[in-house]
Amino acid sequence: MNEMGGEDLKEHHTTIRVTHAEGGICEITLHRPEVSNALNTQMARELLEVFDQLNAEPERARVVLLTGAGERAFCAGGDLKQRLGMTDEEWQAQHLVFERMVRAILLAPMPLIAAVNGAAYGGGCEFVLLADFAYAAEHARFALTEVTLGIMPGAGGTQTLLRAVGPRRAKEILFTGRPFTAAEALEWGLVNRICPGPALLEEARATARAIAANAPLSTRQIKQSVNVGAAMELGAALMLEIEAYNRLVPTADRREGIRAFNEKRRPIFTGR
Repeated sequence: MNEMGGEDLKEHHTTIRVTHAEGGICEITLHRPEVSNALNTQMARELLEVFDQLNAEPERARVVLLTGAGERAFCAGGDLKQRLGMTDEEWQAQHLVFERMVRAILLAPMPLIAAVNGAAYGGGCEFVLLADFAYAAEHARFALTEVTLGIMPGAGGTQTLLRAVGPRRAKEILFTGRPFTAAEALEWGLVNRICPGPALLEEARATARAIAANAPLSTRQIKQSVNVGAAMELGAALMLEIEAYNRLVPTADRREGIRAFNEKRRPIFTGR
């Protein structure tokens, strides 16, 4: 059982590792270090399964932390060795799994942090962009190289990059396929913080713990309000915010937060 009252996500995966830390933190590690954690069909299926379960039962985790195994690569993108020789039909069938995985990640109601421990190319960079925010190791490098392979980003990259860095910078990155550094990613708004490599995971975990200590219903409502409101005109977005706000008024966590403040103690939020 986890501390939030549900069975832990079953660990029967071969390409990812899923662990649960105290306080409601679910840590997912892309785990194919022998191929720089490249995304293959099996990894996509396993990520789809985990995020589908988190979406269906959000009380399982208050925060999700996504990283890669090893120090060299976060994720090198799609596994091109697996794709070599695929028929058009096989390629499209695989990509349908990728598309379902992307939607499941985007639908995750709890905050998602990416800890970019190395190269994030192609689909790996798209994973970073699917997160709510990201920390990167100093040696991390990023690229969306699909144009150099005769394809284009298909895991949300043209849309998530646009929203992260603006259209002119996004077009330069997408049209050239050139790699860029962690410092450039920070300057352009793709990552929030650069960390020394050995400190990356602990810094990301510290932020995850800070978020997990807050009211989980509040963080979920904030995430939905920001994500949905970003595509609306301001008046409608403000109405969305008030609707989200009003859903928190009758909660036990709202009452606990106010009571704890007045009693000069830390609140104990239960997600109710």
